[in-house]
Amino acid sequence: MQETLFDDQYSNTGQSAPAYGSLEELYQASRNCTRCRLSETRTNYVFGEGNPEARIVVIGEAPGAEEDAEGRPFVGRSGKLLDKILEAIGFSRHDVFICNIVKCRPPQNRNPQADEIEHCLTWLYAQLDLIRPDILLLLGRVAANTILDNNSSMGSMRGRILKWKGYDVVVTYHPAALLRNPNWKYNCWEDVRMLRTHYDTICAENHQ
Repeated sequence: MQETLFDDQYSNTGQSAPAYGSLEELYQASRNCTRCRLSETRTNYVFGEGNPEARIVVIGEAPGAEEDAEGRPFVGRSGKLLDKILEAIGFSRHDVFICNIVKCRPPQNRNPQADEIEHCLTWLYAQLDLIRPDILLLLGRVAANTILDNNSSMGSMRGRILKWKGYDVVVTYHPAALLRNPNWKYNCWEDVRMLRTHYDTICAENHQ
């Protein structure tokens, strides 16, 4: 994956200054983005939402039809399931920050293409630089392969805490995939329980 404008900010020290002063400033700078072809077919730019100081950032693949219509991430059936998954481990949407790899819906919900991802990653990296979470929860193989810059299978990525540029990373199934394959829900439950345990450990260490 080619370097982006923000790669130099992602050292393991995490000491670099954000390129924007706030998420609102970043939103205003990015909301009319026309860097890729997805801007031509979107109804709304889906920036993301949640706690600007969240310790967990949830990252999916791309907005779907309902997200495109409302301009909010994860508001359809998969969004309702994501809410339940978060609630099961003691979090609400207001506790985390939820966003996607790309901010505009790909036509017919196809996977985002490499150049679309490349153009949009600068906005995602800027979000992370402002929020500075402890943990990233990556939903689905596209999000995980993109962030971790690999072609690994879900089976090889999930079930353990991974590291990426100073962040702790948990990979699990996208809620849309769980709706199509309910037999994967148990594995997802194991993944998010692991995330919760890891989160509690981090919190305990920070209060020592």
